[in-house]
Amino acid sequence: MTSRPLTAPRALRAALLGLALSVGAAGMAALPGIAAAQGLFDPVVKVNGAAVTRYELNQRTELLKLLRAPADPARLAREQLIEDRLKSQAAAAQGITVSDEQIAAGMENFASQGSLSADQMIALLERGGVSRETFEAFVRSGLIWRELTQARFGARVSVSEADLERARAAIQDGTGVRVLLSEIIIPFEGPGEERAMAKAREISELTSTGAFSAQARQVSATRTREAGGRLPWQPITQLPPVLRPLVLGLAPGEVTDPLPLDGAVALFQLREIQETEVPEPSYSAIEYAAYYIPGGRTPEALARAAQVDAQTDTCDDLYGIAKDQPENVLERGTKAPGEIPNDIAISLSRLDPGEVSYDVTRANGQTLVLLMMCGRSLAIDGASQSATPSAEGEEAGDNTAQLSQQIAARRMESFANGYLEQLRAEARIIEY
Repeated sequence: MTSRPLTAPRALRAALLGLALSVGAAGMAALPGIAAAQGLFDPVVKVNGAAVTRYELNQRTELLKLLRAPADPARLAREQLIEDRLKSQAAAAQGITVSDEQIAAGMENFASQGSLSADQMIALLERGGVSRETFEAFVRSGLIWRELTQARFGARVSVSEADLERARAAIQDGTGVRVLLSEIIIPFEGPGEERAMAKAREISELTSTGAFSAQARQVSATRTREAGGRLPWQPITQLPPVLRPLVLGLAPGEVTDPLPLDGAVALFQLREIQETEVPEPSYSAIEYAAYYIPGGRTPEALARAAQVDAQTDTCDDLYGIAKDQPENVLERGTKAPGEIPNDIAISLSRLDPGEVSYDVTRANGQTLVLLMMCGRSLAIDGASQSATPSAEGEEAGDNTAQLSQQIAARRMESFANGYLEQLRAEARIIEY
């Protein structure tokens, strides 16, 4: 899950406003007993050799509890700290730093979302057992990532009038948007990444649907390759969050920039876009199963995946397939669309309940992942991962400047999320 420490949705504002009450309950009992604790500064994770200590993990967990994080605070804290190390390492490699003044301003900005000053928020956090240094590190990571992604992708983010028109159409009451896409997923292993990215950049310049389909038949790893990568009509709300702003920014015939995935790079071409009279449903959660097959994309592993596909019709059937095998060979769960890894989310977006795909790998390409869609939960009262600009943007109506900023921000977020996933896939992460 990608952390966004400098954003402030309504839930965060409410959390900050209620912080005083939260720390009243937590009190000094949450303060870590540094002297008494054993191994408090031992590493719990190492990211490319950089340690995350148990103290840092405890502190971030307490911070997220006080901010009423919607996920499990301990799990989210671990994920955020791993990402923090990846972000700081990438920034250091590019010579990007942030000043003390920027950090102080960031802390003030964050606290102001709850009508607090930075000093007031620090005092409340310290009463709840969270140090000033922990808050500073939390804010610093967000600032460094913003500077890095702006430097890396800023020149590639622009918003045209056509983009604005498509976005306006997508948020009109009583209408929906559906798209006709073609896809190419180019897999790679180890040193093959540079070659795959070079090929992807070459394909991204295409404007002919025929040329794109010809490339799909040659290099794509998906089951759609025989159809030239062509996908059927899909509601925009069914696409993964990472794809929606990218697709809305395309004109027919245009191709997305290469999207880094775990062990692969993806490209999508827009063939057609339509406004529909009936709003498309939005989804708040997706239930899916993942069955892991050793061998990666070898003929034997692909044959096993095809065999499992032929023997199953529902997610429940996979329990019989996995019987007497190690427990971790089958995983099943329900996640919000934004919590699903990009490569898995892209693969699931093609599926109806009971259908499978097996174009995703793990363990550096050594394990093939058979994915089955179990079901999608409809959002109620719009409480979903929006396919279009946020609720706050909708309240702003036809404010062109705000809409343009939202489209640009979402494109930047998509680039940043893909980049972070790439950094994580390339990293050596050891958890203790």
